[in-house]
Amino acid sequence: MEHGYTLILTLTGGLGAALVLGYLTQRLGLSPIVGYLLAGTLVGPHTPGFVANSALAEELAEIGVILLMFGVGLQFHIQELLAVRRVAIPGAVSQSLAATALGALAAHAVGWDWRAGLIFGMSLAVASTVVLIRVLADNNDLHTRAGHIAVGWLVVEDLFTVIVLVLLPALFGTSDAGTPQTGQALWLALGLTAVKVGALVAFTAVVGTRVIPRVLDYVADTHSRELFTLTVLVIALGIAVGSALIFNVSMALGAFLAGMVVGRSDYSLRAASDALPMRHAFAVLFFVSVGMLLDPGALTASPGLLAAALAIVLVGKPLVAFVLVWAMRYPFRTSLTVGVALAQIGEFSFILAILGRQLGILTVVATNVLVATAMASIVLNPVAYRTIGSVERYLRGMPRLWTRLNRDVAAPGDLQADPVTRAVDPSHRAVVVGYGPTGRAVVGLLRSNGMAPTVIELNVDVVRGLRDAGIDAVYGDATRLDTLEVAGVSRAGSLILGSAGMANGTEVIRMARGLNPRIRVLARAAYLRDVPDLKNAGADSVYSGEGEVALAFIEDLLAHLGATAEQIDRERDRAHAELFSDAPPSTRG
Repeated sequence: MEHGYTLILTLTGGLGAALVLGYLTQRLGLSPIVGYLLAGTLVGPHTPGFVANSALAEELAEIGVILLMFGVGLQFHIQELLAVRRVAIPGAVSQSLAATALGALAAHAVGWDWRAGLIFGMSLAVASTVVLIRVLADNNDLHTRAGHIAVGWLVVEDLFTVIVLVLLPALFGTSDAGTPQTGQALWLALGLTAVKVGALVAFTAVVGTRVIPRVLDYVADTHSRELFTLTVLVIALGIAVGSALIFNVSMALGAFLAGMVVGRSDYSLRAASDALPMRHAFAVLFFVSVGMLLDPGALTASPGLLAAALAIVLVGKPLVAFVLVWAMRYPFRTSLTVGVALAQIGEFSFILAILGRQLGILTVVATNVLVATAMASIVLNPVAYRTIGSVERYLRGMPRLWTRLNRDVAAPGDLQADPVTRAVDPSHRAVVVGYGPTGRAVVGLLRSNGMAPTVIELNVDVVRGLRDAGIDAVYGDATRLDTLEVAGVSRAGSLILGSAGMANGTEVIRMARGLNPRIRVLARAAYLRDVPDLKNAGADSVYSGEGEVALAFIEDLLAHLGATAEQIDRERDRAHAELFSDAPPSTRG
């Protein structure tokens, strides 16, 4: 009973502090991750006041790590990497090696051994996925050439992290006698690890790709959101735990592979939108648990190392990235954007640092320095990113220098415009929710008139059939913001809610308006009483089955009685006004 009370107290205190400080940092224009880390410090053992149970927080954070890595695998798209492979692969590898070497040298200079220095340097080499995507999206650069390079670069770094998480226990673990592994024992451990990882990858690739999609098919047929969410969680946690118990490798690797399998299926978007929102809660606990490790007072014991770490992350890493991208004949702005976007560290640095502590290699001082460096870089990164435009304008004022900076700029073959993603006139794009009789008629009409419809549908068989027919279709729940984003609502001219009695239709309209204030929204209401709410939510036109049937009856009866066309029109308008007296006059039944 006491354990349960402590758990609830730790959850409430940690998440409550994270909520308050996350909100404040968000309002200040900073990443909420900073608030979560500060919340952990606030409820940690090194500050006065309430102290959460750090052991319980770390145990819960393990789930956060698993779900984070599952999310990385889910969103890992080999196409994104291949599109910018010419610059992302050599660039990310070179930058990671440079940052690792600089971090190791800095650590060695203050008396650490090379093992601790290498892990410390690796932790400084890996940028935060959360921060990078957020900064690019906030500045509308996510879908630019620089954004594509930065994301591909990050994919390589993520893979680098996964490999490191697998190799570190083999490289720096201890033997059964508790002594460090050396010589033949080390090579034997590495070989055994390679075999185990290979077996896990093969098992996941063969069994996972055959069994998991079929299981998800069965569960999706139940139309139960709870069961689907539970299934995805069991897959993520089950493969992660099985990786550790059966193959004796990192749970993080198992979670990553599980995410890749689900991500290659038709259920990737629904898994991300339905099953992974709780990932954010556990991820918050992860950041809180890391913040609890920070001892502000202890930072004064290693000011030189902290200054060196900040210099590596804020100056060394972006400088190396800038030079590498610029040397490959990319424009100055693209090179600078990639460099600045990668000038931060975050979640994967913490994962490496925690593993280093578990292996008995990194000390509390290293964790303090890494957490402080991450917090500082996350705060400063958006600020630095906003100076890119000013730097460009300043250099354009010096034509000769600007010309030299952009000399021999070429459009590399791996960045030519993709015909599939080429911009389409918004007026010719429409998102249709639901593919029942109404949706089929609307989609057919749109296609016959040269428009490009995208269908959102929760029946996976319908989605597969649409894709086979060459129609863009998204399997997912339209009440989820992620689904609307993937369907392209932000770039569409129209949104058509063709399903009668759709749950949370008003919320769908509000989210669509938030993504695209200029989009034209046509909605279908099952009952006349629903019309005002849909209009108030932002629908331009609302059509009700009740109203249409009533008007059709009136027209038929009047025509049967011999009324003229003018009489029918007059009576229809009068009936329309009566039927929709609670709705705006422009609303059509």
